[in-house]
Amino acid sequence: MSTGFAGNIAKAFIDSKLTLLLMIAFLAIGAYGVWLTPSEEEPQIDVPMADIYIGYPGASPQEIENKVSIPLEKVISNISGVEYIYSTSMPEMAVVSARFYVGEDIEQSLVRLYNEIMRFMDTKPELASMPLIKSRSINDVPIVTLTLYSENEATNDFMLRSVAQELSHELTSIPDVAEIKLHGGRSRVVEVILDKGKLASYNIDPLRIAQTVQAANTEFRSGSFSRNDTEYLIQTGSFLESADDVAALVLDVQNGAPVLLSDVATVRDGAGEASNYATYSFGPAAAQIHNVAPGTTHQAVTLSVAKRQGADAMTIATAIEQMTEQLKGTLLT
Repeated sequence: MSTGFAGNIAKAFIDSKLTLLLMIAFLAIGAYGVWLTPSEEEPQIDVPMADIYIGYPGASPQEIENKVSIPLEKVISNISGVEYIYSTSMPEMAVVSARFYVGEDIEQSLVRLYNEIMRFMDTKPELASMPLIKSRSINDVPIVTLTLYSENEATNDFMLRSVAQELSHELTSIPDVAEIKLHGGRSRVVEVILDKGKLASYNIDPLRIAQTVQAANTEFRSGSFSRNDTEYLIQTGSFLESADDVAALVLDVQNGAPVLLSDVATVRDGAGEASNYATYSFGPAAAQIHNVAPGTTHQAVTLSVAKRQGADAMTIATAIEQMTEQLKGTLLT
């Protein structure tokens, strides 16, 4: 009985002593391939997207739509590979989003988009600003979110955000962490509350105060000099670091005495206004563990962590968990 060509090959492998070694090698290569392939939460597909922001001071949404949004949509529609175009017109601002077909080259798509928008510049309204182009991708989706909260009522959202900012600095040291965003909480600001009566008595206007603060909050090189074969660099100015530094700024000199900012305003260092909010609430099972009423909410701050393209999401998530464990008892109380 003739086994044929395929049968002869199969017989050779059955009788060969190398078959077992080859099977082991193939299994090892397969296991290494599984270990080497990055784990992804989102499918890694190329879908070039970009948002174009254009400001138009003093314009109404109708003017924005007719003079900026619609002309820009027509320009972008001429780009090959564009699938969808969305636009939003609001007071003094237009946002136009362009999405390309799946599989289009990201760099080439953004270059074509940039070139077409530059051609639009000579036809835009004179007062309209230069466009701000921000690219979007699947890697902008966060792979890990961390929420900080405290059951201590004395710990407010301002303190939580301060801790979250320190934690974000630590997390950026992890390889392949691309971007960390903070949601909720109030940031630190120095408020200058002007007293109109005192401003009038000293004949000082708010514009002078703004210019004085801006000029004082600078630091730059002022030259250099050499002595004994050594060159010394001269650094002048310093950045404002506290409310006392701001309050001590000299606005004017009247009757031989300096007029300080603290003479015409109240300067406070503390929490500013919140732009967004985050809260943490216990579910029924967690409420029993913490011995609190279900639905009890606490002020919170959330960190969202995104990764670089091609990086292993599971490896980064594990590194983040390990770092947060290490910071417990020091930064994270």
